[in-house]
Amino acid sequence: MSTTHHDVTAGMTRRTLLAGATAVAATAVAGGTAHASGGQVPSLWREFRRTPFTHPQIPYVGRAGAARIRRLPVVADVRAYGAVADGVTDCAPAINRAIAAAARAGGGTVTIPPGTFRIDGLVRIGHDNVVLRGAGSGRTTLYATKNLTELIGPYGSRYGGTKSAWSWAGGLIWLAPEARWDSLVAAVKAQAWPFEGWTGNRRDEWEQLTPVEPARQGDLTVTVTDPSRLRPGRLVLLRIADDPAHTLLQHMSGGGPGPASYYWEDKTKLLSYVPYEWPVRVTAVRGRRVTLERPLPLDLRPEWNPQLTTHVRELTGSGVEGLTLDVMETPQSPHLLDKGYNGVVLQCAYDCWVDDVTVRNVDNGFGLVAASACTLRRTRVGGRGEHHPYFCREGSHDNLIEDFTVEQRTVPAPADTQLHGINVEGLSSHNVWSRGEMQMGTFDSHRGLPFANVRTDITVNNNGRHGGDANAGPLFGARFTHWNVRVTNGRAGLMRLDGLAPYSATVGVNEVTEFDQIDVPDFTGDLHSRLELYGTWDAVRPRNLYEAQRALLR
Repeated sequence: MSTTHHDVTAGMTRRTLLAGATAVAATAVAGGTAHASGGQVPSLWREFRRTPFTHPQIPYVGRAGAARIRRLPVVADVRAYGAVADGVTDCAPAINRAIAAAARAGGGTVTIPPGTFRIDGLVRIGHDNVVLRGAGSGRTTLYATKNLTELIGPYGSRYGGTKSAWSWAGGLIWLAPEARWDSLVAAVKAQAWPFEGWTGNRRDEWEQLTPVEPARQGDLTVTVTDPSRLRPGRLVLLRIADDPAHTLLQHMSGGGPGPASYYWEDKTKLLSYVPYEWPVRVTAVRGRRVTLERPLPLDLRPEWNPQLTTHVRELTGSGVEGLTLDVMETPQSPHLLDKGYNGVVLQCAYDCWVDDVTVRNVDNGFGLVAASACTLRRTRVGGRGEHHPYFCREGSHDNLIEDFTVEQRTVPAPADTQLHGINVEGLSSHNVWSRGEMQMGTFDSHRGLPFANVRTDITVNNNGRHGGDANAGPLFGARFTHWNVRVTNGRAGLMRLDGLAPYSATVGVNEVTEFDQIDVPDFTGDLHSRLELYGTWDAVRPRNLYEAQRALLR
């Protein structure tokens, strides 16, 4: 579980963070209780502890994930609303009635007892502080019989073509604010293919709260023009626009000659992702000085018109726990034509979670779509094989996926399908994948300039392939880090970043070689990317980069 201490963040200073970083690093060098003895401390960690918020290659992700996974009182049992574990009764309406009752009560936990409950429809959580809890992923099963195409309708790509957007959107368990979900479904049914993020189907559902004065990446406090509509605890959207020279995109890529000479103008899909939208809570307001829950992910410059704005109503404090979603087994669809046998998706959600949940026989497993500050813990994807085991897209930030497993598929992959892996795309930033076992898949980027993301303490059989249209731009922006990764089949693709990602770091990866899908860097010249402790695995200390950064808050 990720714990962000709201009581201390407002008073957290750079000095206290640096003191904590020094203590963590000292323990690592001494081989003390925090890390096993005999490991090697790379120079990158020593550098990071001196400048944790502004290191050029390693992002600060110590506050990724939900603030806390709460134990809310039980307010409903699905059996009281008609759910029966008989394998015949469609229990989706009963489960949704129980969830609606919890919402009317102001929140609480809806329980599903042990057994297998058939669902012929979606399960939706659309109100704050509502938790759907089974008796454990090995005891409670929801058996799903239909896909999203049947339940909602065909969903085309807003970029044209014949692709099915159910290949990367939507879930049979779908956490999203009720009004946002209603508007998305209405747009899909009208075939007015929507944007899916924080500012509505046409990205026009926002209003300015206040301009923000220039600031630097890593700052926790900013100066605003008008603080009158800000208050501690309010979730706001930091909105940063690009300029005609695309200097914001260059900044996301680390800056310098390579990004400056890159041709951005024809990257139409990438350009549709800006402005960059970053949800964050206000923790303190003192005059025009506003303290934020997390440090700034980027510089704020006048030419980018930085501002705090409103956004669509978020879903917060809700979760799904302790169950398996077992989808009726069907053949996997051809690539990008998924019908929507999808697992669990969090959309326009902030500070929500999924814990001890398994999905089986899905097209796509767990999704983060314009989701921020959420935690996926003890999740597992298995069964006949899938397109995206995990996807993170449409500007998703500060999420934590930990203790995750992608199982080996139970049937051979059809020839016209593709397997990706732990995906990140679409300007998504500061997300963490930690303590994972990937029996298949890859560290997938679908282009769209994701930046400042971390994969750490993971074992992977690297047999997946990345995706992404050419008009979505670069595979990576700056400050990607792969830290302590064991590649069991020795394939280099997307594991070693030193030849691909600008201003990034690869630390503690065993020896790998190029074969199958081989990529070339998007930027010319020196990438300023670092490689340390190459040819080793599990020798780097700290072993888990996220956990070491999180310790800086203690």
